[in-house]
Amino acid sequence: MGLFSFIKEKGAKIFGKKEQEAPVEEKKSLQAQALLDYVKQLGLPYNKIKLSVTDDDVKVEGEVAAQADAEKIVLAIGNVEGVDQVDNLMTVATPAPQAQFYTVVSGDTLSKISKTFYGDANKYNTIFEANKPMLSHPDKIYPGQVLRIPNL
Repeated sequence: MGLFSFIKEKGAKIFGKKEQEAPVEEKKSLQAQALLDYVKQLGLPYNKIKLSVTDDDVKVEGEVAAQADAEKIVLAIGNVEGVDQVDNLMTVATPAPQAQFYTVVSGDTLSKISKTFYGDANKYNTIFEANKPMLSHPDKIYPGQVLRIPNL
C-alpha cells in the first residue's frame, strides 16, 4: 500500500509517561508495543504483524486476510497522536482495490463527506461502518483525522 501521512499532533492519546520519558531506543520499542496493543484492543484482525518505530514514523509488516483489514490497521496507527507517517508493508491474502482516504477538516460531517465522495449525503453510514472500530459514533470525528472512504 505504501506510505501514508497523518497529522502527528492529532489523534488518540495512547503514549503515556513511560513511552515519553524512556531512553531513545527503549522509547521506540515501548511505542511499538503500545501501538500493537492498541490494534489488539480495537480487535483489528491480522494473521501476522510487526511494528517498528523510528522518530515519528511507524513501519507495519505482516499479513492480513483482506484489504480493508490492512487499511484499518494503518488508520488506527496513523490516527494516534505522535505518529506522522505509516509505511504499510503488509501483504493481503485476498487483494482488492484500495479505498480512498480523506483528512477531516473543520466543519466536516460524515454526511458532508459522503455527499462529496458518493453524491449522496445519506450514504454516511458506509463511511462510518468502514471506519469502525476507530469511530464509535458517526458524530465523533475531528479535524486532522484520516478516514477510509470505501469504493461503492
